[in-house]
Amino acid sequence: MSRQSTAEKKMVKFDPIFHNRLVNMVVNRILKHGKKALAYRILYQSLKKIRQKTDKNPLIILRQAIQKVTPKLIVKSKRVSGSTFPVPMEIRSKKGKVIAIRWLLGSSRKRSGRNMHLKLSYELMDAAREKGNAIRKKEETHKMAESNKAFAHYNR
Repeated sequence: MSRQSTAEKKMVKFDPIFHNRLVNMVVNRILKHGKKALAYRILYQSLKKIRQKTDKNPLIILRQAIQKVTPKLIVKSKRVSGSTFPVPMEIRSKKGKVIAIRWLLGSSRKRSGRNMHLKLSYELMDAAREKGNAIRKKEETHKMAESNKAFAHYNR
């Protein structure tokens, strides 16, 4: 008997204010120790700060920041006959978005200061302008993938 008929599709969740899936993805990445209300508050305050600073729609800034940080290639280490090689691999767009969100949140957490919503808003604005640590991380990853192009044939 096939399992495909019994498998349920995942319900796509949207956030309550903007009704956007991308916002929900970011909130789920901010989430620590199950405190979702705090994660929503951090993101909404940072989007409000972006609107005040730029006078633009903050969702457009968020989308631009994630799009500009999204990597096309990543480097994975692969073990071949006793040796480990860094192998560049292309990634799909959904996985790239997840990595971009992770990099944005990681670099915003590393910024100095106490207010996470301020740090996140400044990191998003920097990424939309193609500056900041998340953009630097993407460029480093692409450089590493380019320099290890010789090992791409191990990708099978």
